[in-house]
Amino acid sequence: MTSIIVTGASSGIGLATAELFLAQGWTVGMLARSADKLNALAQKHANAVSLPADVTDPEAVKTVFRKFANKVGRLDVLFNNAGIFAPGGTIDEIALEDWYQSVNVNLNGMFLCAREAFGIMRHQDPQGGRIINNGSIAAHVPRPNSVHYSATKHAVTGLTRSLSLDGRSFGIACGQIDIGNARTQMVQGLVDAAQAAGDTPDPTMAVEDAARSVLHMATLPPEANVQFMTVMATTMPYIGRG
Repeated sequence: MTSIIVTGASSGIGLATAELFLAQGWTVGMLARSADKLNALAQKHANAVSLPADVTDPEAVKTVFRKFANKVGRLDVLFNNAGIFAPGGTIDEIALEDWYQSVNVNLNGMFLCAREAFGIMRHQDPQGGRIINNGSIAAHVPRPNSVHYSATKHAVTGLTRSLSLDGRSFGIACGQIDIGNARTQMVQGLVDAAQAAGDTPDPTMAVEDAARSVLHMATLPPEANVQFMTVMATTMPYIGRG
């Protein structure tokens, strides 16, 4: 497999993953809202394709996925990664607009991107491909004050299972990577907040370790699939949490 679309590719896990796949010689479609960042990276790599779009916009998602498939000839892998962590709190404290935004980006955005990828993979020749959804440890056990994030990530697991089942007839594999505290800007914000409150923040790991795990999942032969992978900072409180 040699072509991949990475959503949320302008920062964090998405950027680290896009850069790793580019270094491995893949043709990488980089999808995010930040056109300037994507274009700057594409200027450095002949095998990079800038795909500026908002994952919550159905027409924009359809346009950039078709653009990539037409340019490259096929889509082998989707790393369905884009997501947000809105301001936290107990359920009565979370603003409704933050709930709606979390659902729109973390769930609707993943649905829209998976929908386009599935359709392309189903009808291309040879048929098939692989979808890798970025879940979270929160898809299993939540951190405090994160009902909006945790609920959407639990829903992503349902999306993964359904895609894995429905894709069998078309050679489309689907798996999920659940990442614990890779040092992204989002995680750094949680670390800073914990320190400001006088709490001990959870341990973190290098974002490149998460990217290498995605590469492993993506490079398996068609007859093999990682259904669920958990990669996390070794000493973070996941086992025993919840």
